[in-house]
Amino acid sequence: MNKSEFGVIGLGVMGKSLSLNIAESGFNLSVYNRSDGAEANIVSDFIAENSGFKNILGFKDIQEFVNSIEKPRKILMMIKAGTVVDAVINQLTQFLDPDDVLVDGGNSYFLDTKRRYESLKTKRIHFIGCGISGGEEGARKGPSLMPGGNINSYKLVGSILEKISAKDVNNNPCCAYIANDGAGHFVKMIHNGIEYAEMQLLAELYALLSLTMPNEAISELFSKWNNTDLSSYLLEISAKILTKKKNGIYIIDTILDKAGNKGTGSWSSKLALEIGVPTTMMTSAVFARYLSSFKTKREHLSKLVATKNSNPNIPNIQILEDAYRFARIINHYQGFEIIIETSKENNWDINLSELARIWTNGCIIRSELMRNISELFKSKNDLFDHNYIVNTLKTSEFSISELIKSAITNRVPLDTYWSAYNYWISMTSKRLPANLIQAQRDFFGAHTYQKLNDASGKFYHTNWAKSKNS
Repeated sequence: MNKSEFGVIGLGVMGKSLSLNIAESGFNLSVYNRSDGAEANIVSDFIAENSGFKNILGFKDIQEFVNSIEKPRKILMMIKAGTVVDAVINQLTQFLDPDDVLVDGGNSYFLDTKRRYESLKTKRIHFIGCGISGGEEGARKGPSLMPGGNINSYKLVGSILEKISAKDVNNNPCCAYIANDGAGHFVKMIHNGIEYAEMQLLAELYALLSLTMPNEAISELFSKWNNTDLSSYLLEISAKILTKKKNGIYIIDTILDKAGNKGTGSWSSKLALEIGVPTTMMTSAVFARYLSSFKTKREHLSKLVATKNSNPNIPNIQILEDAYRFARIINHYQGFEIIIETSKENNWDINLSELARIWTNGCIIRSELMRNISELFKSKNDLFDHNYIVNTLKTSEFSISELIKSAITNRVPLDTYWSAYNYWISMTSKRLPANLIQAQRDFFGAHTYQKLNDASGKFYHTNWAKSKNS
């Protein structure tokens, strides 16, 4: 075989699936994985298991791997985020040449990607931080790809990335250049934050519905909704999960209620706190996962307040549907708002319509709502400027309030629905009690405050310890 057109480092689940995707797309490919300890036979096993692909070469020596790829070399790293990425880059650069392209396809933190981008630029090596979504199946059949870096770097690998990506409803690749340096990994991070909240919304609905409906009925409801404007990948798989059995027992009923996480959701929340954008729903979803981890303590405390409702009453299906639609819109609004603000701070000028478009297939948060949002962004970047969005929220406000009332009555925690409702009420309130907060801050710290109907921008201070009228 002639020299490879592309290389992949890391044959974990995603690395293997992407490698087969690349090879099946017609590209000659070199793959490399370290061969220490338990990973000694990963490369040879992968080649043997996929012997039908004659266009894949396997390597255990990194220098031989690099030399097997045609110049300028194009290499995708599929390795765990963190210091190991820096270690692999340091190992690689001694064998790379100027104009070679290195793509980090892991879930690296976007500020780390910016640092690596600047460092490799001094060596004239192109560096792309590429968000990849779709899981194992998406990686194999076509993921959503979010590459960031220099536009000229993207042009060197864009044709390959676009070929292996998922395709939208118009058969266009769900891959597009996002913006400079760490933008690709940034939008993937926010994608995951949105994903956290979308998953939690369904989990909370499941918790409430379970009070009066069996798994099969909930699955049937989710399947019905999946044929409407609520259609989404997560809704589809949730319906399937609820009916899966083993030995006559629903698997969902045997799974321990402790949710894991890999950090990207909390990264989104931390960034939101730093820049002052309220992403209340994804943050509530992160904390809901944290709360679930206290299983032993929860079981102990539940015995102290055992108050099971013998006659649970949940809202009708239309109210549930409207509340779910309401909360999903708020979640997506918050996610895109943090993208807008961070894009401004970094001079990225991210195309929101195009970003939403590449999230319409291949990725975990693909949905009919995302397709609608992509169209809306073609005219205005603020979703609240669209009558369809605001009218839907206004007409659904009653439904989400009824859902919350039911949750209170039945002692079912609905963290993300509460967050969606509170956010909407706050954002549509002419006055909030922040005037008291400002007065408190001025009282104990002389932080000053501004006055209503004062356009001067002046700040005032009051000596609150003096008599009431002075």
